[in-house]
Amino acid sequence: MIAFEGGEGAGKSTQARLLAEALQARGLTVVITREPGGTAGAEAIRALLLHPPGDAGWTPHAEALLFAAARADHVAHLIRPALARGEWVICDRFVDSSRAYQGGAGGLGDAAVNALHAFGSDSLRPDRVILLEGDEDALAIRLAARGQAADAIEGRPAAYHRAVAAAFRAIAEADPQGFARIDAIGPPERVHARILDSLRDLLP
Repeated sequence: MIAFEGGEGAGKSTQARLLAEALQARGLTVVITREPGGTAGAEAIRALLLHPPGDAGWTPHAEALLFAAARADHVAHLIRPALARGEWVICDRFVDSSRAYQGGAGGLGDAAVNALHAFGSDSLRPDRVILLEGDEDALAIRLAARGQAADAIEGRPAAYHRAVAAAFRAIAEADPQGFARIDAIGPPERVHARILDSLRDLLP
């Protein structure tokens, strides 16, 4: 299981797709998925998270609970069955996003998010987390180039997203074996090459 993490505009979806194609070219069976989402139940929760009803939005506590519920369904109905079949799972975001966004920037703390993950998903961890990092201004330009309206999380203030980036750095620094920190700036093919190099010990 490989999870892609990073802030908005880091290129997670693009790099997840490129990695899936590279693994399939090696003859591997690959499931590519995302969080929140991946299953019917989790996709329904995703819609609630990114487009909250009403004007107030979710509190950090409610948001963390919704993410944990979506992840529990995703893990039970898609990720664990795929791993049990011997397939590779590539996930665009996983629990470390909750740790960075709700636990770090949201102020809930790492222990609370990890406790929810232990209860909902038996503390499942990826075999490697690819953390895509880049200059704040460069990522903002990339995000703006999409031309899409920001969702409830993307549209939060710059200070919030700086706190997310700082939380991701701290999480990765505390687990250097579990994380590969990748420079996300540059042509997608060059970033992809960096990612493949970081996975050499896991590739057949």
